[in-house]
Amino acid sequence: MIELGMKYTTKIIVEEKDTAKSVGSGTLLVLATPKMIALMEEAAYKAIEGALEEGTSSVGTLMNVKHLSATPVDMEVCATATVTGVDGRRVEFLVEAFDEAGKIGEGTHERFIVTENKFVDKTYAKLNK
Repeated sequence: MIELGMKYTTKIIVEEKDTAKSVGSGTLLVLATPKMIALMEEAAYKAIEGALEEGTSSVGTLMNVKHLSATPVDMEVCATATVTGVDGRRVEFLVEAFDEAGKIGEGTHERFIVTENKFVDKTYAKLNK
């Protein structure tokens, strides 16, 4: 059962492959916004994965974040997701990211609980249209 306050934190050391220049979201060797968002989303799905029924998964449906500060290569970044709301199959999170100097990102994220087989079948049915 998913409960308010469930939380998970992911961590990385920023490498060149994580930068805006490498990801294609800019020209600088700083942590790319898409990479920060991916860390936040990873933290969110891991925060609730242990509470899901067998055969179900969660999928991201909304991300609303601000990237507040740039992070250089070789610095550690932590992203935390905390469950702030549960409404049926919809789960809401507060997401935050920090580097060793302070907060670098914040926002909200939403995920939906899906039945894995049904979701994949519906998705791949698009190939037959």
